[in-house]
Amino acid sequence: MLTHIVVWKYRAEIDAEAREEHVEMLRRLSSFIPEVESLSVGTDVLRLARSYDTGLVAVFRDRAALDAYTVHPEHIKVADFGRGISEHVASVDFKSEDQAV
Repeated sequence: MLTHIVVWKYRAEIDAEAREEHVEMLRRLSSFIPEVESLSVGTDVLRLARSYDTGLVAVFRDRAALDAYTVHPEHIKVADFGRGISEHVASVDFKSEDQAV
């Protein structure tokens, strides 16, 4: 299994409506992209200086499934929207030591 984590730090001037729209778009990805094994999206509750605003954790069977997700038109649309309202986006992709990819 391959875990894909992404976090977004929105620009200060981005209103609550755009932020909520982004979260809802992210949550709908698993209904469009069958390669997604699981998907969780949430907004930061601690609001620390180091915190990002929104985070996503998605799990894929293997690299091929993640690659299919990456080029899927719905993912591209949501990724473009997220980059457009963010000052910074960070990600990490990793596999468990006990699971093959």
